[in-house]
Amino acid sequence: MMKLGVLRRYMSSVAATPRVKDFVDLCVVGAGPAGLTAAIKFKQLDTENKYRVVVLEKAGDIGSHTLSGMILEPRAMLELFPDFKEECLGNKAENGVMLDPVVADQFKLLTKTGSVPLPLTPGLTNEGKNYVGSLSTVVRWLGEKAEELGVELYTGVSVSDVIYNKSNTGVIGVATKDLGIDKNGKPKDSFERGLEFHSKQIVLAEGCHGSVTKEILKKFDLRKGKSNQTYGLGIKEVWEVKPENFKKGMVAHTMGYPLSADLYGGGFQYHFGENLVSVGLVTGLDYENPYVSPYQEFQKLKHHPFYADVLEGGKCIAYGARALNEGGYQAIPKLNFPGGVLVGASAGFMNVPKIKGTHTAMKSAMLAAESCYAEISKLPSFESILEEKGEENVDISEEPLLDLASYDNALRNSWVYEELYKVRNVRPSFNTKAGLFGGMMYSGIDTLLLNGKAPWTFKFNKSDAALTRPAKEFTPKNYPKPDGKLSFDILTSVSRTGTYHDDNEQCHLRVGPEQDLEAYARESYPMYKGVEQRFCPAGVYEFVEDESVEGGMTFKVNSQNCIHCKTCDIKAPTQEINWTVPEGGDGPKYTIT
Repeated sequence: MMKLGVLRRYMSSVAATPRVKDFVDLCVVGAGPAGLTAAIKFKQLDTENKYRVVVLEKAGDIGSHTLSGMILEPRAMLELFPDFKEECLGNKAENGVMLDPVVADQFKLLTKTGSVPLPLTPGLTNEGKNYVGSLSTVVRWLGEKAEELGVELYTGVSVSDVIYNKSNTGVIGVATKDLGIDKNGKPKDSFERGLEFHSKQIVLAEGCHGSVTKEILKKFDLRKGKSNQTYGLGIKEVWEVKPENFKKGMVAHTMGYPLSADLYGGGFQYHFGENLVSVGLVTGLDYENPYVSPYQEFQKLKHHPFYADVLEGGKCIAYGARALNEGGYQAIPKLNFPGGVLVGASAGFMNVPKIKGTHTAMKSAMLAAESCYAEISKLPSFESILEEKGEENVDISEEPLLDLASYDNALRNSWVYEELYKVRNVRPSFNTKAGLFGGMMYSGIDTLLLNGKAPWTFKFNKSDAALTRPAKEFTPKNYPKPDGKLSFDILTSVSRTGTYHDDNEQCHLRVGPEQDLEAYARESYPMYKGVEQRFCPAGVYEFVEDESVEGGMTFKVNSQNCIHCKTCDIKAPTQEINWTVPEGGDGPKYTIT
């Protein structure tokens, strides 16, 4: 192993090598629904094609890192593309987009072996107005639309650094991660220095708990006066089921089993395409018991008759997992900072009672694009500046920065805020001692009778990590072994994600300030008895007995398994795991999720 001091000196010499700079008018980080929508809307307004818009995406292909249920509420999509239905729905779709009208809704409370029908809440009424399908295919379609408008899409590039102005008071750009650094920090033959993108405005659309967004939130204190954000872990499979078990356009949501009454969450099954069923479980990460395994809870869910009757005899063809923002209205941070804005899940616009966030994410991006264009259109394009001055004479590090309060104001006066405000108390109501049934009762009163007009707003006072309690206060959970038919071991599931990381690249999961895994094991294991290997849905973390070390336990990080869900960064009780971007193109390769 390279000694730490030598590694630091080497990395300092690499960092001293200047990156190549590129100047763009609008730089979007992340090519999910929000990022692509922001780019598209900006270019729709830029009718003279005057300004250069770049989207940077860490996935190797557009849509490869996009995971969702998904039920699409088309409100924002129709604002962006009025002809969307004619082009993308059902048998009319000739572009690979899998969307079908919802024709039936079910909402059930599951007991261990049975189920009780529950009245549909307004948010879970989808029949006749919403669409079910694959979000990754919708994102690929949005990517095609963006390119048609002249947006430059760069895939396989991970944004790792923020570029601040000379006074360190604002953002003037971002930089992509160096390629070809081996696990010991040495350059491989494939080494390439990252690129810098300097821009008039940076749009952060990284998705939930993005690494750059995390830095920006802290740097500019954008959560000041806001509730703590809370998260859920969504785990999902796509199955090809027997034709007799398939009900095209049917969607179902469940609560109760297998989750205990003190765990927030619920399951779903969505029927779409040709004999395809999305099945999944969302588990709130604010649970206290470190013996809980969201992955194992999901395996149990599939053996319940309500799910098993559909899946038996079918074939699991895809798997994925992703953290979700669940804090709602009261946890939305300030949306603008000097030089940039937050959109989509980077800010946290998920409507938890609806279990939907695509429509709100897209609308936030449209409003951000309108504010960006309103200000950027007053300025000359970088292309004209470069032609006049030459690239070597252009430096924006001391230029005045755009700080788009107009976007934050527009969002707070939009239907997005109105929608989220109405349901602001639903998710936190489940955090009371009344648990599942108390939360269900309050939610019914709040949504059906009060219509969200209660004169109070509940908050999340602690982080999900801080809520984790010592293992000695709980009894270990004994989860059943997988049968290989409906339930699977974790590595079999990971094999269905298409995940790839080079075994000989620097670990992107930073454990403590010195990457001292033995020290981490000494601190975490005695208190939480391996919570990391239970909250991770990809088998990344392991505790291994080792009598040769102090404490008798070592911590192993299988970073090549990582499917970029970000759960470790959110839930680790010691907050000593920092998820950073790996090399561009690494990670899962979702296709129909």
